[in-house]
Amino acid sequence: MLTISLVTLLALALLLGSGVWIAFALLGTGWIVLTLFFPLPAGPILASDFWGASYGWDLTALPMFIWMGEILFRSGLGNNMFQALAPWLGRIPGRLLHSNIIGSGLFAAVCGSSAATCATVGKMTLPELQQRGYDDRLAIGTLASASTLGLLIPPSIMMIVYGVVTEQSISRLFIAGIGPGLLLLGLFMAYVIGWALLVGNKQGKVGETVAPMPMARKLRISLQLLPLLALIGGILGSIYGGIASPTEAAACGVVLSMLIARANGHFNTVIFKDALFAAVRTSCMIAFIIAGASFLSSAMSFTHLPMNLAQQIGDLGLSPAMLLVVLTLFLLVLGCFLDGISLILLVTSIIMPVIETAGFDLIWFGIYLVIVVEMSQITPPVGFNLFVIQGLTGKDIMAITRATVPFFALMIVAIILMSVFPGIATYLPQAMSG
Repeated sequence: MLTISLVTLLALALLLGSGVWIAFALLGTGWIVLTLFFPLPAGPILASDFWGASYGWDLTALPMFIWMGEILFRSGLGNNMFQALAPWLGRIPGRLLHSNIIGSGLFAAVCGSSAATCATVGKMTLPELQQRGYDDRLAIGTLASASTLGLLIPPSIMMIVYGVVTEQSISRLFIAGIGPGLLLLGLFMAYVIGWALLVGNKQGKVGETVAPMPMARKLRISLQLLPLLALIGGILGSIYGGIASPTEAAACGVVLSMLIARANGHFNTVIFKDALFAAVRTSCMIAFIIAGASFLSSAMSFTHLPMNLAQQIGDLGLSPAMLLVVLTLFLLVLGCFLDGISLILLVTSIIMPVIETAGFDLIWFGIYLVIVVEMSQITPPVGFNLFVIQGLTGKDIMAITRATVPFFALMIVAIILMSVFPGIATYLPQAMSG
C-alpha cells in the first residue's frame, strides 16, 4: 500500500510540475496506477468514466452560466454599475473604495467567474480611484479579494462542478452561498470603514469629498442597476422558488443577458461570436478536467487509498475542528500550485471519504471548499486574480499580494464564523427543502 501511495503521489507531482495540462496529469496518474498495480484494462474504465462524467443534465448549466458571464463581460455593464453606485457611497467612510466590493458582489451574482469579475470591475474602478487620490494598495486589495466572490455568490461555476462530482443539489449549493457571500461582503466593507477612520482620513488617501447630489438625480442614475438586479432576482428567485432548475435558469439567463447587452448598446454579431467561442473553450476545458478527475477517482477506489486514509485519520482521534484546521492548511498549500477547479476535483477524488467519516454536512463543506479556493485566487504563484490585476496595473506581483493580506485574513475569519455558526451556510438550504 505504501508503494502504491508513493507512486501515485510521485506520478501526480511529476506530471503537474512538468507543465502538462491538468486533465492529462489526472488521466496519466490514474492510468499509471491501474497499469502498474492492477490486472485491469484501463481503456474501458477510462471510456466509461469519460461518458459518465460528461452526460449529466446538471452539467449543462455550466456552459450556460459561462456564456451568460461572457456576454455581460463584453456588454459594458461594469461602467453602468460604477456610475450607479458612486453617488450612494460618498458619505460612507472609505467612499468609492466600496465600489470595488459592492460592484464585484453584484457582477459576481450574474457572472460566476472570479477572473471575469476582476477584469470587468477593475477596468472601470482602478483608473477612477487612482485619479481621485485613493490609496493604491487598498484599491488593489479590495478588487482582488472581492472579485473572488464570483466563485461563492450564485450562480457559481465552482459550485456546479462540486455538485456534479459529489452528487449534491446544485440548487441547494447556490442558495447556501448567499449567506457566506454576504458575510464576506460585510467583513470587507467593515475593514475598509475601519481603515478609513483610523488611517485613510488622516493620510488623505480616501479621495476628495464628493459633492452632494439631489435625491432625484441619484435615483435616476440608479435606474441603470435595474436590469442587473432583475437578472439576479430572476435567476435566484426561480431556483429558490422551485420554478426552474439551475440549467433552465441558466438558459433563461443567457437570453436575458443578450437583451440587457442589447439595451446597453454593446451587443452585435462580433460580441455574440466572441462570447460564444470563449464560453465553448472554457466549458470544454472544465469538462475535460472533470473527466480526468473522474478517472483518477476510479483508480483511487481500486487502491483503497481514500478509505484507508479516512480510517487512519479517524484512528488519530482528531476532532472535526482540528481536522478542519489541518485540511485548510493542506488545501492552501495545494492552492498555491493548482487552479480552483483542479483543486476541487482533486480534493473530492481523494478525501471525500474522510469528510463523510468526520460527519461534515456536504453542502456546508462545499461552501467551505469554495472559500478556500477563493483564498487560493489571491496567493502566488497561481493566483489568477493577481495576474489579472498585474495586467491591469503593471505592478509587481508581490506588491499586489501584500495588498490582499488583510482580506486573506478576513476569509479565514469567515471560515471560523461558519464553523462556529454553520447556519450561515445551511439555514437557507434547509428552509428551501423544508
